[in-house]
Amino acid sequence: MRAEIQGAPEGVLSRVRRVLIGGPKNLLDPRIHQHLALIAFFAWVGLGSDGLSSSSYGPEEIFRQLGAYRDLALYLAIAVAGTVFLISASYSQIIEQFPSGGGGYLVSTKLLGSVPGVVSGSALVIDYVLTIAISVAAGCDAIFSLLTPNLAWLKLPSEFGILGMLMLLNLRGVKESVYVLTPIFITFLITHAGLIVFGLARHAGSALPIVHETVAQTRGAVSELGFLGLALVLLRAFSLGGGTFTGIEAVSNGIGILREPRVHNGKRTMLYMATSLAFTAGGILLCYLLNETRFEPGRTLNASLWNQLAGSWHLGTLDIGPVIIAITLISEGALLFVAAQTGFVDGPRTLAAMAVDNWVPRRFKNLSDRLVTQNGVLSMGIAAGIVLAYTRGSVGLLVVMYSINVFLTFTLSQAGMALHWLQERHRERHWRRRFLVSSLGALVTATILTIMATLKFLEGGWVTMLATAGLIAICFAVRKHYENVRTHLRSLDDALMELPLPPVSSVPTRAPNAPTGVVLVESYSGLGIHTFLWIHRLFPKNYRNFVFVSVGLVDSAQFKGVGELGALEERVRSDLEKYVHLARRLGFYAEYRYALGTDAAQELESICRSLGAEFPMLTIFAGRLVFQRETLVTRSLHDQTASTLQRRLLFDGMPVIVLPVRVWDVAQTMNARPLAEPA
Repeated sequence: MRAEIQGAPEGVLSRVRRVLIGGPKNLLDPRIHQHLALIAFFAWVGLGSDGLSSSSYGPEEIFRQLGAYRDLALYLAIAVAGTVFLISASYSQIIEQFPSGGGGYLVSTKLLGSVPGVVSGSALVIDYVLTIAISVAAGCDAIFSLLTPNLAWLKLPSEFGILGMLMLLNLRGVKESVYVLTPIFITFLITHAGLIVFGLARHAGSALPIVHETVAQTRGAVSELGFLGLALVLLRAFSLGGGTFTGIEAVSNGIGILREPRVHNGKRTMLYMATSLAFTAGGILLCYLLNETRFEPGRTLNASLWNQLAGSWHLGTLDIGPVIIAITLISEGALLFVAAQTGFVDGPRTLAAMAVDNWVPRRFKNLSDRLVTQNGVLSMGIAAGIVLAYTRGSVGLLVVMYSINVFLTFTLSQAGMALHWLQERHRERHWRRRFLVSSLGALVTATILTIMATLKFLEGGWVTMLATAGLIAICFAVRKHYENVRTHLRSLDDALMELPLPPVSSVPTRAPNAPTGVVLVESYSGLGIHTFLWIHRLFPKNYRNFVFVSVGLVDSAQFKGVGELGALEERVRSDLEKYVHLARRLGFYAEYRYALGTDAAQELESICRSLGAEFPMLTIFAGRLVFQRETLVTRSLHDQTASTLQRRLLFDGMPVIVLPVRVWDVAQTMNARPLAEPA
């Protein structure tokens, strides 16, 4: 029987939350996925802004690393555009092969194994934290380029303010946040495309002389440094400007938020992203070269370029140049804020995928009533705040920290795809072309990764490596804990799942005014059976009726369509029917209630309140794992639904009894003690 849900009175904090974040969404609405999913254009805004925004700092870093060999920027402009399309082509293959999303984590796990998978996933999570941090910091840098230096002290507080606003937007929902930020994205495209075209067109006549100058400087560099030295200069500048390519992987990681057909829309989004990034990053590099842009203290190189191009513009007697520059820099800074969306969209999705495989706490796959992975959004935002505080918002340091992990994921994902095409060579007609794209992409990104990690290790790269290694270690510890608990609970399943029971002689009648036991269960398992049997041990012959209650928890793994929700509901109902059958064979009247939802405690509270009106003499029972060595870690890795429900219903006069199941420490198992047993 499906419970009628009647919520408890809403408190002040709940009302404030509803105003800031919005009301709950109906996950059973068959059109909900259509309403929440993004078409290719809006996916380009939400996921492509990270890659496009990297043109605000990537080309500048490349140009800076060239030093006196500025004319060589022509080669690197071509190399940047080509690399963008190469990596994009490789990730388009990933979209085809993994249309459900998951990106680098899922690709590495499926194609290379669980260890490369957790390495890739951990690198992605750290990378998305840094995506948020560097996007916010670089955005404030661009905007503060317009202000006087004596206001620089406001930059860090402004970064924390912007971070808080973005967290709030993403707690409301991905689509809402993308809609709000779309005008910024469009403004950036118009201003930057217009200025880049103008910057290239005004020097169209000098294109041939620039080529001659580049060839001449190339010859001079060869005579001075040798071919190897010249190659190292180009490779160093290209690699240390690798931040230009970050964000390309975002579409494959977040394809789950795209509207059907997802593969088609995903590949279209990837094309939009690649074309816009190649044009913007390559065009800015060429504009630096053609306009002989110089570094100025207190300004980004882009700010200097835009001032060169538009600073003297007039419309009649109106001096519109400063206005154009201001709009361009503000849109550039604001787009960097939009780029933080990638971290808030894909970071929680990566954590959710890892939670399904028990690498991180399972709560990371839970959805809020706004149908967003709230725990992931909060964690990513808090971690980004810590990074901003540690670096004091230094974009130079953040670029070094940021660019390492994304190339680790690039390399693992593309290596996995190259291996996949080798294995599919007898079945895939065009495997050679696909293998070439993936292997060449892996080679390029591995080269960038090696150079960046080597040259920038002491300048801040070690922090990223240490953080990633620490997260990997935590993942292995978390998974080991969950595996131990699963092993422990298996002993209960083995002992209780096949109980010898008498046949049903007669079906007892329902007695609403008699003592009634409400048993909260998660699934048909040894833990639930133990909870039911222990009631008889503690209160023999006391309860006439039993009502089994369960919640089908809709998390990120189930929330993919109406079909998945239907399968979840069928599983919950089937498990509850088994409990009813068990109770009736033991001579009790039994029925069940259930609900589907994203908050188990809230749904259970609602069902229990409605049952209180039907059965005045009810007692609620819930099972809970109790560890021999209870720590903050064990509490964080398991939900506290039973204790939460006990606290909420206590003052309504509804008794909630928590029946513990002891989980012994591993060392105790050496003495032949059962791994898990009733208390």
